Amino acid sequence: MFTEKQLFYACLAQTSPTPLGIEICDAEGVFFIGKDAKKYYDLIAGVSVSNAGHKNPAVVSALHKQLDAFSHLMVFGELIQAPQTRFAAFITSLLPQSLNNVYFVNSGAEAIEGAMKLAKRYTGRTEIVAFKNAYHGSTQGALSIMGNECLKQPFRPLLPDVRFLNFNAEADLLFITEKTACVVVEPVQGEAGIVLPVNDFLKKLSARCQQTGTLLVFDEVQTGICRTGPVFAFEHYQVVPDVLVLAKALGGGMPLGAFVASRQLMSCLASQPALGHITTFGGHPVSCAGGLAAFEYLTQEVTPKQIEAKADLFYTLLVACPHVKEIRYLGLLMAVELGDAEKLQRFVSMGVQKGFISDWFLFCDTAFRISPPLTISHDEIRDVCRLIGQVLERV
Repeated sequence: MFTEKQLFYACLAQTSPTPLGIEICDAEGVFFIGKDAKKYYDLIAGVSVSNAGHKNPAVVSALHKQLDAFSHLMVFGELIQAPQTRFAAFITSLLPQSLNNVYFVNSGAEAIEGAMKLAKRYTGRTEIVAFKNAYHGSTQGALSIMGNECLKQPFRPLLPDVRFLNFNAEADLLFITEKTACVVVEPVQGEAGIVLPVNDFLKKLSARCQQTGTLLVFDEVQTGICRTGPVFAFEHYQVVPDVLVLAKALGGGMPLGAFVASRQLMSCLASQPALGHITTFGGHPVSCAGGLAAFEYLTQEVTPKQIEAKADLFYTLLVACPHVKEIRYLGLLMAVELGDAEKLQRFVSMGVQKGFISDWFLFCDTAFRISPPLTISHDEIRDVCRLIGQVLERV
């Protein structure tokens, strides 16, 4: 009889040469629970997926209720299904009037693909602008606008007509022209190691897009659904995109993504040709039910002031720890900079032994991630920071 670990290494494709290999048997709140009943603080939350916490009772109840009614019925857009319509209505109720139409898909990468297609179809243009050190997904279209060569070079050729700018570089905005279909940008660069916009960069970017008739696409796959405090990160900067991309926490732990635009924009995918974008499982009823329950819970139980207070507590407890060079953050999306990749590798490994799980960023291997479930308590923050501090003293 094979063990789960043996099956993991024998039957599952590995995404890295050295996976953590921890066998998880349960999860609740901010904790993973291993086979040996050991608890691990989850400081990743599935890369900002489990914002409402693991095994949130409201989400679990909604999932059970929907499973008792029906699961998959038909491709998105053909049948009226209450989980989809109610969730779409809830999402748009929290957004500016110009973002009133939701297209559900399966993931962030597919939402990016849909947004890129929408921009090309609506504008009749082909050029797409993105930013260096940005991550938007691993499908070939999303990979084409990834702003880092290390993950994309082996898979070329990719989409043509893609241009990369430097984030926060105002002079680079002149490269956005009447040939540009859309600009895809994270309001806060996540995998670059939590890089925030400065000097009204997003406002200046928006103005340039309006000047050239270019669609502005905000990738809020990581930053959305209360992660930075407000429901959407663009609220910090008073800039409204033409297209908003969501995923990760959108499904409350279930697979779900979406791109949101105006009805005028989105209608161009419905004809010439019809089925301009189509997805078998996008807007799956069970995912929508779980997502709605999680989203309602977060907007009712978690306030921006609470997120800010928790983030400030993390900062206060960690900023003076050994080896910490800098802490970059917006809400509970945090990067703790150690300035040394080897130290960081030791830190992550020793952290697992100590009882917490963190990781580094795809394009910043010198800082560790703190993006726990938003339900983490102040006492839990103090306790996990105590453990982090002990590891930093030894690393």
